[in-house]
Amino acid sequence: MGLTRQYLRYEPAALFGLVASARAGLAFVALRGERGRYVAVPACEHVFVWDTRKGEQVLILKGLKQQVSCLCPSPDGLHLAVGYEDGAIRVFNLLSGESTVTFNGHRAAVTALQYDHLGGRIIYLSKDTEVIVWDVINESGLYRLRGHKDVITQVLFLKEKNLLVTCAKDTLVKWWDLDTQHCFKTLVGHRAEVWGMALLSKEKRLITGSGDSELRVWDLTYIQEVKDLDEPESKKSKGSSSPGAEENTEEDETLELDEHPEERIVKCSKVGSIMREGRDRVVTLGTDRMGKFLACHGTDAVLEVFSVLSEEEIQKKLEKKMKKARKKAKQKSEEEPERSVELSLQEEIQRITNVKASSKIKSFDLILSPKGELKMALLLQNNVIELYNLDLSAQVPQAVRVSRITIGGHRSDVRTLAFSSDNIAILSAAAESVKIWNRSTLQCIRTMECEYALCSLFVPGDRQVIIGTKTGKLQLYDLASGSLIETLDAHDGAVWSIALSPDQRGFVTGGADKCVKFWEFELVKDESSVQKRLSMKHLRILQLDEDVLCVRYSPNQKLLAVSLLDCTVKVFYVDTLKFFLSLYGHKLPVLCMDICYDGTLIATGSADRNVKIWGLDFGDCHRSLFAHDDSVMYLQFVPKSHLFFTAGKDSKIKQWDADKFEHIQTLEGHHQEVWCLALSPNGDYVVSASHDKSLRLWERTREPLILEEEREMQREAEYEESVAKEEQPVVAGERQGETGLAGKKTIETIKAAERIMEAIELYREEMAKLKEHNAICKAAGKEVPFPVNPILRAYGNITPSAYVLEVFKKVKSSELEESLLVLPFSYVPDLLRLFNEYIQLGSDVELLCRALLFLLKIHFGQITSNQMLVTVIENLKKTTISRVSEARDVLGFNMAGLQFLKREIEAKDEVTFFADATERFEEKKRKRKKKEKMVLAVL
Repeated sequence: MGLTRQYLRYEPAALFGLVASARAGLAFVALRGERGRYVAVPACEHVFVWDTRKGEQVLILKGLKQQVSCLCPSPDGLHLAVGYEDGAIRVFNLLSGESTVTFNGHRAAVTALQYDHLGGRIIYLSKDTEVIVWDVINESGLYRLRGHKDVITQVLFLKEKNLLVTCAKDTLVKWWDLDTQHCFKTLVGHRAEVWGMALLSKEKRLITGSGDSELRVWDLTYIQEVKDLDEPESKKSKGSSSPGAEENTEEDETLELDEHPEERIVKCSKVGSIMREGRDRVVTLGTDRMGKFLACHGTDAVLEVFSVLSEEEIQKKLEKKMKKARKKAKQKSEEEPERSVELSLQEEIQRITNVKASSKIKSFDLILSPKGELKMALLLQNNVIELYNLDLSAQVPQAVRVSRITIGGHRSDVRTLAFSSDNIAILSAAAESVKIWNRSTLQCIRTMECEYALCSLFVPGDRQVIIGTKTGKLQLYDLASGSLIETLDAHDGAVWSIALSPDQRGFVTGGADKCVKFWEFELVKDESSVQKRLSMKHLRILQLDEDVLCVRYSPNQKLLAVSLLDCTVKVFYVDTLKFFLSLYGHKLPVLCMDICYDGTLIATGSADRNVKIWGLDFGDCHRSLFAHDDSVMYLQFVPKSHLFFTAGKDSKIKQWDADKFEHIQTLEGHHQEVWCLALSPNGDYVVSASHDKSLRLWERTREPLILEEEREMQREAEYEESVAKEEQPVVAGERQGETGLAGKKTIETIKAAERIMEAIELYREEMAKLKEHNAICKAAGKEVPFPVNPILRAYGNITPSAYVLEVFKKVKSSELEESLLVLPFSYVPDLLRLFNEYIQLGSDVELLCRALLFLLKIHFGQITSNQMLVTVIENLKKTTISRVSEARDVLGFNMAGLQFLKREIEAKDEVTFFADATERFEEKKRKRKKKEKMVLAVL
């Protein structure tokens, strides 16, 4: 098939201009052996690790397409779990920056992640109101817990007990027993959504933050501990009582327990409340890793920090209070009021200070440094990370800001972009600043303060830039000095558009004051220096009936196209300013437009989501294209071609062919509205800016793009999306209650099941061929060469059964159960026979036993009713028990050996430690004697 027209593909080259996304929380991570220096933050689909001391990016953990929704570092500090908007989580190795494992279980965005204290299990929650527990080491899902009726906001893992606490927007706090996988207790003391929780005082106290200004405090009593304390007393009482009395007490105990069955494990009693200064809801509530400090913030810019007293500190305070009470009692000659002395909740949890950030806080993390300082990292709404230190030894602790990471991006959305004529520099301007970026290094080389920018351009020569602002001013900046040279009041309203004239001697502006103004560049004498400087001179004005939204020159500078608020585009002659054409047809105002290099076509993009292509000779509409799912915000032709790019509020950038009226390519990457884009003069680069605070650079590759292949890939992507949205397969006989399977049906699990089915089909064919071959050999009375299957030859001439095992082993551990769940039962008998063969050989016993038990669970009825499988199951029973016991013995032996080695190393270390201590003591003694001799000599 011949290529009728060759297009070249644009690929994502870089993401820049972003310090951190405010969609998820930040976290301190241990890197290069240091804690409290490096901070991991979400950055659209990636995770950036920043060095807070140098203000530099040290590591990028690259994601795929979905936006990051939460982060959680592992207890050992070597891994970082990242949750995404599509419900997946990926675990990254912080040493290599690579993703080690991916878990797919939720159908909506992940809202919270939590490791257990050893880092072996990970619990993650989602907007689909379910909790899933995954085994990180085995890379498999354990179970799914259901019970909440709204989005779950926080999860806590109790270190000492195998318990889980979750809170949600349904105003409930639920307690889960992970041994039995059920909810055994529900706290109902909240009137609004519960947004955060924290465990304090060695997991004996729970604090919850809700939609009001109260932090509710609950005391936790573990019933097992109470029983253990009461056992000696009960034994004494039993010894002295009669047998009949014993029976009665047992009956009473059972009755008492049955009255409150949920309090058999833990008992929660509300102690009181701590009042926050903020009146709005709690956004984040958390503690440092030791649980000594508690902090929370609302929707404002204030972080409230509290100190939690330890048991020893509480005891000291009580003793002081008792002394004071005794003194007072002596003075009043009263009895000692020992029992009445108690600490109030406000004394146990003391407010230290309030930290006022420079903007709204989105999340925070705390860490206690070895020096005794409390380090606080704050992620702010305006693309900034701030680090504060709190000196706890001071009389009145005050938070001091030690670093602020800002240089990497703007504080607000970028509303205008421009490329320099040499394709090297990129200009981006927002509500507070103009930044110049180096395209090759993506480093910010100039930052200049400005008013709210709406449009911009590089002055010919690339030494100055002009910015059009919301207040109607034109600001001229010099790039060499980074200073504002001149400010002109150009329009009475916002300057919506600016366009450079093709002869490069001037430019034209359009504003909200219904005027189009023509300007030219001129050199004027500067009062401060001898040299002349560049200035802007107003030449002519074109008065119109409606607000001007966009202006564009034709390449020959004969025509000027003006987009108006009345949904039309008017075309005027530049020299006489006489009316030439009116392009009407859009239902909503035209927000953007551009004229191609030869001046034959004009393309207009509107808020009605359509792009119209017009001929500029007669003003006829060639074609109307439904371009985006929301307003078309920007449109620009590729230089020296009839191809053009559009950017929309639907977060997509699309490339179109204006001759064939075809959609060529969609550039997906931004997660929110795309405000503007700019093409480099050579057409090799596209830069775009979005509401997600990111700037993205796209590069034209040499790879040809074939439209039929693009359409096919698009159809495949749509099919994969539809598969993910389908109903999950139901396990036969399983009750849809509180628990369920951890995984979910995805395109990967379906593909894995298909690969297993294909392998079994090949096994069946090869076995049938072998049978036939043996019969031919027997009839011929001699050996006939057996033709080897090409697939088996590619795997090194392995047997068909070994090939099935190879395919089975390649299924991801996290997708194994879901793959077996969609596997038809007709393939299960063959699989069971092969499992028996594999287990007898002793290969991959753990994996095969896991798959075998799962198959028996989901196909129990069909397997037990099939007479042909009875012998297979009997054989499996024998081989599995023997092989598993062998594997257990090997593990036990290895464990004993490792423990012995550990003891040996510890003993050796202790000896070394004491030897070092003795040596240091002897050295100090020698130094002291030497010093004494010197003093005596001086005397």
